[in-house]
Amino acid sequence: MGGKLVIVPTPIGNLGDMTLRSLDALRGADVVCAEDTRVTGKLLAHFGIEKRLERLDEAMIGTKVAAVVDRIAAGEAVAYCSDAGMPGVSDPGLRLVAAAREAGVAVEVLPGASAAACAYVASGTVCPRFYFGGFFPRKATEQRAVLEELRGLDAALVFYESPNRLLAALATIAEVLPWRSVAVCRELTKLHEEVARGTAVELVERFAVRADEPGGIRGEIALVIDAPNEAEAAAGAEAAAASAEARAAELVAEGLRTKEVAKQLSAEFGIPRNDAYELAMRQGKEQ
Repeated sequence: MGGKLVIVPTPIGNLGDMTLRSLDALRGADVVCAEDTRVTGKLLAHFGIEKRLERLDEAMIGTKVAAVVDRIAAGEAVAYCSDAGMPGVSDPGLRLVAAAREAGVAVEVLPGASAAACAYVASGTVCPRFYFGGFFPRKATEQRAVLEELRGLDAALVFYESPNRLLAALATIAEVLPWRSVAVCRELTKLHEEVARGTAVELVERFAVRADEPGGIRGEIALVIDAPNEAEAAAGAEAAAASAEARAAELVAEGLRTKEVAKQLSAEFGIPRNDAYELAMRQGKEQ
């Protein structure tokens, strides 16, 4: 294989999804670096591949990556596997590729399974764009901030989430994006694969019942929040109109002239000047 870093994707659940190219890369490597040697060791054993394994996880990559890149530059063929899916997507592989590119050594990325792409398609969205946000933040305040920042994006939003935090995540989504359709994609490609769709409120109710059952909620989860829809746009327009009306009333009460109120409303809310003037006139008459 020669001196090269090969990013080797692995199945996200079903071992039948392992590609022939990925198997060839593992067989041809001098060493296999892995996010978790136990997980990758089981994969290699399943396919009868015997290779030296080295752990290269988030905690170790900062201190070991330079040495690994030096070995590649010296002619070693290094294959890298994450626990599942495409290395570099929300795991340490991204830093390894960046270091290899910076050093100018050869890098080959093999195509393969990705839970984010699989969930996006399985969700049933018709939006031709999606935004992958990695793991959903743990804290509710951070979750709200992320959703508020992305709410105007014309794309489906994809996040990874833990089953233990699913209900809390759905509750935040219900608070910030109540009009959106959401898909909980659980255990993709595995025996108990499930894609549950509905509003976040509906899904909270559904999974709250399951959380109280023996075994609770289990498995790897990807959340797909659909793109903005007409109901959300209408609600947003109504809220904006109410806010503008309330602000107009405040400005009129402060004694500003109609033209001044219109100018302020146009600047604050982006309202066309004629519409702002009509709103200011109406409030002036009411008071």
